Amino acid sequence: MSRIEKGERLIAPEKNYSGFSVFRRVLKEARSYWPHLGGIFLLGLLAAPLALLLPVPLKIAVDSVIGKEPLPGVIQFFLPESISQSPASFLILAVVLQILVVLFIHLNTAATYVFQTHTGERMTLHFRERLFRHLQRLSFMFHDKRGTADSIYRIQYDAPSIQYITIFGVIPILASLAMLSAMIYVTAMIDRQLAFIALGVCPLLFIMCRAYSLRMRAKYIDMKEMESGVMHIVQEVMTSVRVVKAFGREENERQRFVKHSHKTVRARVKLSFAEGLFGLLVNLGIAVGTAAVLYVGVGNVRSGNLSVGELLMVLAYLAQLYVPLESISAQVAKLQNSLASAQRAFELVDEIPDVTDKPDAIKLKRANGEIEIRKVSFGYNREDRVLEELSFIAKPGTRVGIFGKTGAGKTTLVSLLTRFYDPDAGQILLDGVDLRNYKIADLRNQFSIVLQEPVLFSTSIEENIAYGRPGASKKEIEEAAKAANAHDFITALPDGYDTRVGERGMRLSGGERQRIALARAFLKDAPILILDEPTSSVDIHTEAGIMQAVESLMQGRTTFLIAHRLSTLENCDVLLEIEKGRQVNQGIVSTENFQNKKSSSEGIRQAQS
Repeated sequence: MSRIEKGERLIAPEKNYSGFSVFRRVLKEARSYWPHLGGIFLLGLLAAPLALLLPVPLKIAVDSVIGKEPLPGVIQFFLPESISQSPASFLILAVVLQILVVLFIHLNTAATYVFQTHTGERMTLHFRERLFRHLQRLSFMFHDKRGTADSIYRIQYDAPSIQYITIFGVIPILASLAMLSAMIYVTAMIDRQLAFIALGVCPLLFIMCRAYSLRMRAKYIDMKEMESGVMHIVQEVMTSVRVVKAFGREENERQRFVKHSHKTVRARVKLSFAEGLFGLLVNLGIAVGTAAVLYVGVGNVRSGNLSVGELLMVLAYLAQLYVPLESISAQVAKLQNSLASAQRAFELVDEIPDVTDKPDAIKLKRANGEIEIRKVSFGYNREDRVLEELSFIAKPGTRVGIFGKTGAGKTTLVSLLTRFYDPDAGQILLDGVDLRNYKIADLRNQFSIVLQEPVLFSTSIEENIAYGRPGASKKEIEEAAKAANAHDFITALPDGYDTRVGERGMRLSGGERQRIALARAFLKDAPILILDEPTSSVDIHTEAGIMQAVESLMQGRTTFLIAHRLSTLENCDVLLEIEKGRQVNQGIVSTENFQNKKSSSEGIRQAQS
């Protein structure tokens, strides 16, 4: 049974993810960018007076060029008397003013766009870096349960919500409120009655925005979970493409992908329908307000309380007044999508690592390599124990061979040694000190690990060997490769040490990948060595070469060698047999009894055959 099927113990505690709390956390997350956000907000405020100037050339053309009205007092104040008293110059003034207003509006728009992009991308990068750093600190239990695709989705697609909320949500709303206030004031100065009529739609818009927000956020979260599920299918198939092709399951995987994608498409279409309906209701309310103002305004013109130019100006301002109202309503709707993404990102931030440093953790440069395990018990959940009451001591330089059936708990044991997990009961000591008292980074620097399936990165061979010791010289890397019997095959490649190994090292054979992993361990030169089935997936000839390198690597190091074949453990000092999480015979099998154990094991295999 897998860990996921068994169910996990610790994940994050219950958190409050209400709209207000998420919104507050976003602002707190962006606090180092508040000066940049303030600059963007000021540019947004500048758009308000520029927008107020937009109808002015039209009023001058209608009232002062076509009609006989004087220029507005503010304009007369800034113009020379020769121009302000010359009706012939009014048309040229209106044309020039129109060009200047449009020019400044677009300059403001361009500057705002550049500043928004610069600030938003830096803010997103900072938040992504925080998520990525935290994700690497989380335990294997979290990654086994959540999977990599969902975490990738949250870093890549949910993290940008921080800029959508602040730059494209909060700032436009505040700027729209400022513009709305300016438009209300100017409209009220022209005709107070029309201003009150125009504002009559505001309560209705507020009620619609509130109702929409309460209903839609949960639907956006569900949609993002579906999209993450689709990404999981793609990631799973692409990383297992050889198995998919080997079993001829391409069409089945395509159908699975299409099935889940259709669910996501249907969910997005439903959300777009809701967004469209909400936009329709908002614009309908605005149209009602505009119609009411037009009806009353025409009556005021007929009664002589309002000029035609003033009515046109009111209608122009009214259009400008409803733009921020429409913008606020639209931003509130869009914010639900971003708030859903921000909630998912903060859920990742709030996950609690199982294994952490103590406040007074001890620094460790290089250990002697004595390992003591005292009555250690461990399980991936509270009900089922993988290891039970395990105890033994490995002196510095001891070679400990660990064997047992699949699922007995061998790999779990070495995972406890490196503090990938902490035991539920008992202690593991390194040089007489509990592992939990050391700094995690220092502790793991004491181990070199070679896994059954070597892990290589899609970079060059040289970079893969130097992964455990960044900054190693070219000579040191080559010496490590020679010690691992890898130098000859590397230099025979066209690009030598600069050869790129492909994704997970798939451009190399299994034996070549294993020898590069051994070279990495040689270069790290850690006092404790863990070898987890290093030859299980290679042929006998390749195994001989690898074991020769392993023998050299084990010299002077405390070594834990895991194997199914007892022949692999011939050179070990002591043997530890684990069965169903327990030590067989409650102790370590000495090398004196090794041949008996080996002969017994071989006899059992012959009898079974």
